[in-house]
Amino acid sequence: MAHGIDLSQMPRHVAVVMDGNGRWAQRRGLKRTDGHAAGEEALFDAVEGGLEIGLSWLTVYAFSTENWRRPLDEGRFLMRFNESLLLRRRDDLNERGVRVRFIGRRGGRVPRRVLRHIEDTEALTAKNRRMTLTFAFNYGGRAELVDAV
Repeated sequence: MAHGIDLSQMPRHVAVVMDGNGRWAQRRGLKRTDGHAAGEEALFDAVEGGLEIGLSWLTVYAFSTENWRRPLDEGRFLMRFNESLLLRRRDDLNERGVRVRFIGRRGGRVPRRVLRHIEDTEALTAKNRRMTLTFAFNYGGRAELVDAV
């Protein structure tokens, strides 16, 4: 057992909805954007913990289609934040053997430069198998139903 975890009972795939970062910050008298930065640290703590215990798949719901309804400044911040997070962390993830994948809509309002970074990161990490980190990015239940129909 690692850190009190019965590894025989551990799931192979864990999914996390990254929600509430802005509310977390507001409750502490911080800017909503400070909450997103804290969320990044929590995400990579989860990745590190998953690697330590041998978790095979981690999916994080990072940016839903509903996020486009947020105030324009916050939506832009989130898009830039996700882009910079990707650029800052992809080499480290690659060195740790993490394959990075993205699911969700690749078109629409997502800037082309962000799509290029997504494709570059997926290509860079494609052969890694220690863990697969999947970002649900520009996804949504309603959007998935529309796409399926």
